Amino acid sequence: MIGSTRAIRVFARPVPTDLRAGFNRLAGLVQTDFNRDLMQGDFFLFVNRTRTSAKVLLWDGTGLCIYSKKLSKGRFASLWSDGPIKPLTLTQAELALFIEGAMITLNTSLSPKEITRKRMP
Repeated sequence: MIGSTRAIRVFARPVPTDLRAGFNRLAGLVQTDFNRDLMQGDFFLFVNRTRTSAKVLLWDGTGLCIYSKKLSKGRFASLWSDGPIKPLTLTQAELALFIEGAMITLNTSLSPKEITRKRMP
């Protein structure tokens, strides 16, 4: 596939989430925990305490979507640590790797920082 995976930002909740939650509860977590507007098109990743299930919440332009995955064996990478709670931002490619079971090392970004243009005087 040719294209940029940076067009969509992915925000991962840095604490376990009760994934019995549906659209309204997860949308509320986006507002309270991420302080973000759900309708901007970003993806929001939630993982349960045992790291066997994950949900991604997104606005597709016409409504809310929840994508869910429950592992038959193994666990997803840990998105949280015992230290201070800080949000984790992933690229779309990193989300795909996470969902496929790749390990995230040291809870740090795997991609370089986004390049921004400097204004000319």
